[in-house]
Amino acid sequence: MGYRYIAFVSSPGIETPGSAPSMHVQVAAAGLRARYMSATLVVFASDDTPTLMLPDGGIVIGHVFTENGNPFDDRMAILCGGGTASFRPMLIRKCWGEYLLIEPSTRATEAWAVTRDPSGGMRCLYAKSDSATYLTSDIALPIALCLQDRRIHWDHIGYRLAYPHLPTSHTAFTGVQELLAGTTLYVNDSQVEVDQTWTPWSFVTDDQHFLDIEEASTAVRNAVSKVVRTWAETDGSILLELSGGLDSSIVAASLKGATADVACCNVVTPVPGADERKYAQLVADDLNFSLTTEVLDFDAARFDAPPPHDAATPRVAALQHAANAVFEATGDRLGVTCFFSGGGGDSVFAYLRSAAPAADAFKAQGVCAGVTAIHDLADLHQCTVWKAARLTLRKLMRRPRGLQPANHMFLSAGATPAPDTHPWLAAPAGALPGDRERIFVMTGAQTFRDAAPRGRARWMRMPLISQPVMEACLRTPSWMWITDGLNRAVARRAFATDLPREVFNRRSKGSFMPYTGAVYRRKRAQIRDFLLSGQLEARGLLDGAALRRFLDEDLAPRDESFMRIFELCMIESWVRHQAP
Repeated sequence: MGYRYIAFVSSPGIETPGSAPSMHVQVAAAGLRARYMSATLVVFASDDTPTLMLPDGGIVIGHVFTENGNPFDDRMAILCGGGTASFRPMLIRKCWGEYLLIEPSTRATEAWAVTRDPSGGMRCLYAKSDSATYLTSDIALPIALCLQDRRIHWDHIGYRLAYPHLPTSHTAFTGVQELLAGTTLYVNDSQVEVDQTWTPWSFVTDDQHFLDIEEASTAVRNAVSKVVRTWAETDGSILLELSGGLDSSIVAASLKGATADVACCNVVTPVPGADERKYAQLVADDLNFSLTTEVLDFDAARFDAPPPHDAATPRVAALQHAANAVFEATGDRLGVTCFFSGGGGDSVFAYLRSAAPAADAFKAQGVCAGVTAIHDLADLHQCTVWKAARLTLRKLMRRPRGLQPANHMFLSAGATPAPDTHPWLAAPAGALPGDRERIFVMTGAQTFRDAAPRGRARWMRMPLISQPVMEACLRTPSWMWITDGLNRAVARRAFATDLPREVFNRRSKGSFMPYTGAVYRRKRAQIRDFLLSGQLEARGLLDGAALRRFLDEDLAPRDESFMRIFELCMIESWVRHQAP
């Protein structure tokens, strides 16, 4: 399963490649069939991929739901489409889901407008040729159809080395772009243009903020519960990746009473650090869900594993390869149709580790609210009130920072291009420090789906980064998230009656760092050969001398620099597997 489609868009008078009979034969061989055909738009999709025709022309690919979680169907499309110039404003404001909207453009100079939903649940890669623009969920499709080659965009590889986890519209293939979440692509005969349609900054303004924590917690609970239940009823059979942490436990609690078969899977490692099965078992027992515990084998964490065939940029690290093997095997054994994950919960639930929430309270609410937030900050970080106040004052006085700095570790001098901007990182004037930090972190969460390759064979749902949940959480001021000295305080309060007390009161988090460090120590010699004989080194992108020194020495206690080595391996592996 998983969404699979390819669409061809052209301007009036230019026949799209998708109209050719030979193209239909080739696409059918790939398991897709025609869903929409006109003179300037042809859409092919797999049988598992939902589509909805729009009454005034155009198509929605994927799942769309109303505010209440009801499927958006043909009848609603007819009722909502009468006399409107575009479906886009209605879908963005009144609906949610994982979808791609392709509709006639209301602009005089463009033929079609393509909108990706704000959650980014429906991937959209695109490239323009002389005759048409193709849009696809899977780069392997245009490659198989001889519409795209595997030429590597080396400037993007340089960017990815320096910013391995920052999303961008560029991909690692020459000529291929990604339509980012919440943006609209306008296509005409000479060029394409992208505009921002949805932005998180619209929900952190004074007029959008919830006034008190009770209002906020109710809204967060309603949003999470609605999204989780809607996806559960849509998919029917679920394997929940239940770590035992707060985020996945909230997803589990929201599944209580859902009309779906739910099983849970918890992973542990051969070394201490990530064993949270006690908490996962408490949650599963409380909800009467079955729980499977699986061990991540050291050999499953392959630093040189082939990337997913549809990966247009390096995203899947060694730990994800190991987790993917476990979850896929468990999913096969249980026969589930989808995976559920609490991924992105830290970013959406404003798990900030700085003094920014207290600084926000001072700026937005004044001295009394600021002092209260300082006390909450001190309780949260188990420090003195004076230290919390000093850090808050420093945050108030410091100039706002931009995006995360480039990581030059083990890179050659001058190998890093200028950072590629993401529209969510363009903070408006006067943005609060906490809002900047949490939206910047939320931007990074947009890469989580591509980092989990198990979403290719089954649906991969990440309900906590869905549009309704993001909007409810953004409307919750940052200082409310540290109330009473608890991280993610609003989410805790929202589900206080649904979580075991041991889970509700948890302040610790499991860590896979000891496991990843053990993998590094076991495979250091192979990693050394892999990187120093690879294409990144041959291209002069790596500082070979620095790499040799690091890889030839034993790790110092608490040195986590080996994580950088795995980032380099992820990119090297992707590059090696693109050979024609």
